[in-house]
Amino acid sequence: MKYRSLNDPTTWRSFGQALLEGLAPNRGLYVPERIPILRQGFMENTSLQEIGFTMMLPLVGNDLSKAQVQSIVEDALDFEIPLIDVNPGLSLLELFHGPTAAFKDVGARMMSRFLQHISNDQLTVLVATSGDTGSAVAQGFLDVEGIDVVILYPSGRISRIQEQQLTTVGRNVTALEVAGSFDDCQAMVKSAFQNQELQRSRPLTSANSINIGRWLPQSIYYAWAASQTDRPPRFVIPSGNFGNAAAGKLAQKMGVSEASFVAAVNVNRTMQDYMRSGNYDAKASIQTISNAMDVGDPSNRPRLEWLYNGSLKEMQRHFSVLSVDEDSTKRSMQEMSEQFDMLVCPHTAVGIHAAQKLDVVADDDHSTIVLATAHAAKFGEVVHEATGKKPLVPESLRSCLDKTKESVGLPATWEALKAYLLETRV
Repeated sequence: MKYRSLNDPTTWRSFGQALLEGLAPNRGLYVPERIPILRQGFMENTSLQEIGFTMMLPLVGNDLSKAQVQSIVEDALDFEIPLIDVNPGLSLLELFHGPTAAFKDVGARMMSRFLQHISNDQLTVLVATSGDTGSAVAQGFLDVEGIDVVILYPSGRISRIQEQQLTTVGRNVTALEVAGSFDDCQAMVKSAFQNQELQRSRPLTSANSINIGRWLPQSIYYAWAASQTDRPPRFVIPSGNFGNAAAGKLAQKMGVSEASFVAAVNVNRTMQDYMRSGNYDAKASIQTISNAMDVGDPSNRPRLEWLYNGSLKEMQRHFSVLSVDEDSTKRSMQEMSEQFDMLVCPHTAVGIHAAQKLDVVADDDHSTIVLATAHAAKFGEVVHEATGKKPLVPESLRSCLDKTKESVGLPATWEALKAYLLETRV
């Protein structure tokens, strides 16, 4: 399997090369040369790990053996992803049972294992996070030989638990606390990948969803969820950078053919405005209680457009984006607590409210599945304020709370990041 850059059709890479580069030299995202169509019934009467192996094998191509791919998938997906019924027609796909209690454990753990098998060089994994990506990457790559991890996060814009998860890991993981927004962090990372001087001195790869190693595995849980329902699934996806939504569409094209999608965003409504007007206008991100979705310029938009054959009209017909405000997010958390005795994180609450607002829950022809992207305890203060209840903190999160925070402060400039990486090169 070859991968090409969306910015330059003449730039081609193998799976391993695209994995190592993260972003193409022309700032393009890599996509597969073709989307493999899996045999009918590949999801029936099987396990999460077997579905993952079936989906990843053709996407990896000849860069890894069948045995290696199977070992990677089984090792990375060693936790449950249950589909929980809330009421008739509405279910939550709980993606937070991994080691950092967020959906990004799936992609980060698998990517770290891909890199272990493919890379022979000392690499620096450089990643921007709006909250959950950083902790998933930190744990996924902790003590992986030959890899250092540098995580940029926006100061004061993530929850305390998220920050503790990032800044207490140590060893081969460094947290950079940036005086700016997530969009600033993301722009700094993208600039780093384009700088040849830096790349020669300190080879870099990304663990954001711009990297195929992070992005492709997220398609697995869409097929896993679809295998557990007897009606066509309608996925409602809390969205920020839109990698998760693009992974869902990839799964549909690979064989989850009856799936449909609604992306739920917070007040950062760049993609909703784009879908309605046809004009893409990136905006500065606005800080919200669903901070992992505070993205004003989603990186995966070009992939989503590619998956819809480059046709905005086709995308507008078959893909919906709905913005949910802060009051509605809090009300959704409160209603889930009062009506179903369930505490959900603010991102999941955005998805639940979007499903209810579109009245898709009452559609008897589909099974509506909201992606529950993080454990409520990761946003304990927000959940407590909305519901009056404090979520129980699982052991995987509790262990970081009493550790001492260690971070490096950095201005929100590419020059500051470049200087840091050159001065601390290994």
